[in-house]
Formats: sequence, structure tokens, C-alpha cells
Amino acid sequence: MIPPPTTSTSARFVIVGPPPSGRPRRAAGPGSSPRRVGAVHTTRIRDLVRGRGGRLRLAYTRSARGGRVDALIARFRAENPEVEVVAETGWTAPNVAGLLAGRLDAAFVRPPVPEPGLTCRIVDTEELLLAVPAGHPLAAGRRRLDRAEVVDLPAVMWPRENGPGMFDRTIAQIWPDEGFRLVRQEPDDEQLLRAVAEGDAVAAVPAGRARALTVPGVRLRRFTAPTPTVNIGLAWRRGTTNLAVRRLAALLAAD
Repeated sequence: MIPPPTTSTSARFVIVGPPPSGRPRRAAGPGSSPRRVGAVHTTRIRDLVRGRGGRLRLAYTRSARGGRVDALIARFRAENPEVEVVAETGWTAPNVAGLLAGRLDAAFVRPPVPEPGLTCRIVDTEELLLAVPAGHPLAAGRRRLDRAEVVDLPAVMWPRENGPGMFDRTIAQIWPDEGFRLVRQEPDDEQLLRAVAEGDAVAAVPAGRARALTVPGVRLRRFTAPTPTVNIGLAWRRGTTNLAVRRLAALLAAD
């Protein structure tokens, strides 16, 4: 006796053998075949092992762009196209805090950075220039300035908490005998130069940043020897296991 046909709507039908068209059957559900998915995962794992995959959470520092900094990252991107570089820009102090908290993998900073949990390597060294108003007596001529000429001049600077190491290093080289007279604070180098252009004060600015901004009404002057300088460094957590960071550090060491 043949049983009556079922009325259930949940019955499943299984096709045995190749489909009528003779074409290979596609896997059920969205996405690629298991074989292709497995190949993709294998490739990604191989890239991670070689340090060519993964993510690099990177922070630039506001006072240094261009030159060796940008060249280093451009080379890293070219040699590691599978690494996702997630970049932001901040002052040295918040960049260091981001590294220590594990929010960043690597960051450009202004040394010295006295943090035992971090490794810091110098990327570049910049000369410090004095920005003076175009109408100031020190703006005339081409001779280099002596430190004694800037003692007690009204000065504008960014807040020390943004980068204590660079702040102290700048003051110690240009105003070594406590002749620094701060009359105004501004948040960044561009605003420093605008304050100088207004005729209110002078400011010490890294050469690369000062020349890139070119604010009208400002003249840049060099100092007599010893030339004041500031460094730009790359920092990361000591003992990091992020292979992308290791490859970036290796590029810096080979430069």
C-alpha cells in the first residue's frame, strides 16, 4: 500500500547525482567554496607569520610631518601592502599614553621619552629656528643669532604637557640661563607663527615645520653654534609581538 503524500511544509528534498545541467553544484549559502575560503585563510595566516598582514595602529606627531617620517611610512606601505595602517595625529604626550594603554602599536614622538615600557629610536634630527616678526630688529640681515640676543624677549610656546621632553630641551638650548619669558601659549606651531606675525613675541620652531607653514609676516633666523636641535623618534611597546611593528622597526634600523 502506497502511503498518502505528506502535507508538511518543512520537508527537505535531496538531489542525488549531478544537476541536470551537468555544471558542478555550488555550495549552499553565501560566499565562496570551502576550498577557496580555506585557501584565503591559509594565505592570511602565511602573511601574518611573515609580518605582511595584520594591522598597524600608528600615530604621527603634530610637529613633524614630511621628510624621513613620511618616507619611512611610504616605504613600509609599499613593502607591506597587506598590512592595514590605521593612522592618526597627536601630540607626544597622548601618543605615549596611547602606546602604554595598548591603543596604539607605534607612534612618532619628540624625545626624550623616559618610559621604561617603551622602545624609542631616532628617525630624524631637526634644527630649531627662531621665528621673529618681520619688523623686529632681529629680522634684518643674514647673520646668525647669539643666545644672548633673545634673553628676556617675549616668547610664545605651546603647553608643556603636550610634550615635556621637547619643551624642556628647547628651552635649555635657546634660553639656557633662565632668560625664557613666556607671555602667550598657543596649541600648535601654526598658531605660534601667527602669534609671531602679530608682533607679540618670538618662538622657537623646528625647521621643517616652520618652513612648511610659511606664515606671512614671519622671518626665520638660525642660531650660532652649538646649533639647537630636536629629534623625532619612533616608539613602540617593549617586547611587542606585533610583526608589523617589528618590520617597521627593521626598516628604520636599515635606513
